[in-house]
Amino acid sequence: MNSKTDKIQKIAAVVFDLDGTLVSSNIDFSLLRKELNCPPDNDLLKHIETLPKEQQENATQLIVAHELIDAENSLPLQGCHNLLEFLSRQQLKTAIVTRNCRSAALAKLKQNDLGIGELLTREDYPAKPAPDALLALAKQWQIAPESIIYVGDYKYDLEAANNANMIACLIHHNKPAPYQHLADLAFAELDQLEQFLKNQLLLSQIAKEAVA
Repeated sequence: MNSKTDKIQKIAAVVFDLDGTLVSSNIDFSLLRKELNCPPDNDLLKHIETLPKEQQENATQLIVAHELIDAENSLPLQGCHNLLEFLSRQQLKTAIVTRNCRSAALAKLKQNDLGIGELLTREDYPAKPAPDALLALAKQWQIAPESIIYVGDYKYDLEAANNANMIACLIHHNKPAPYQHLADLAFAELDQLEQFLKNQLLLSQIAKEAVA
C-alpha cells in the first residue's frame, strides 16, 4: 500500500465508473472504430474532436445510438447491489463518473435499479482520464480527494483517479490488466471490494474505541 491507501480508514466517499464496473457493457468498439474510421490506438472521443465540424455531430449521434442499445441489454455485475446497499447503510457518499452520454447512463441506472447519489457524464466535464469530474465532486462534497475511492475497470479510470489524487481501485474480473500497476487497490469483483471496506471500517472502529 502507498500513502493514499494508508488513509483508507478515513474514507468518506466512493465514486464508480459505470460500464464494466457496475453494469455489463457489450459495445462493439471495433465496429465503432471502423464506422468512424478511427485508428485502433486512438481514443474515440478524441478522434471525433479531430473531425470536421459537420462530421462531429453525426459521429456523436452514432456513438450515442450504440450506447442506448447497450443500455437496453445491460445487467448489474457481481456484487453491485450489495456493495451499493452497504455504502448506503454506512452513509458514505456515492457517485458515478462515466464517459457515457447522459441519456444512456440514465437508461442504465433505470434498467439496473441503481440507487446512486450523483451522476456525471462526458456532457458535464471533460472525459476521463481528465480529473475534472472527480475534483468537482470532491469540491461539492467538501471532502479531500485522498479520502475518496474511484472504482473502475480500465486504464482511463485509474489515470483519472491518480490525476485527482484519489485512491484508484481496479475491478479486473479475473482478466489480464496490463494497467494494473496504476491501481492502489485491485479486486476481481465488487463483492471483494465490499469485504475489504467492511474490514477497514471495522479496524477503524476498533482504533477509535481503543483511543476512547
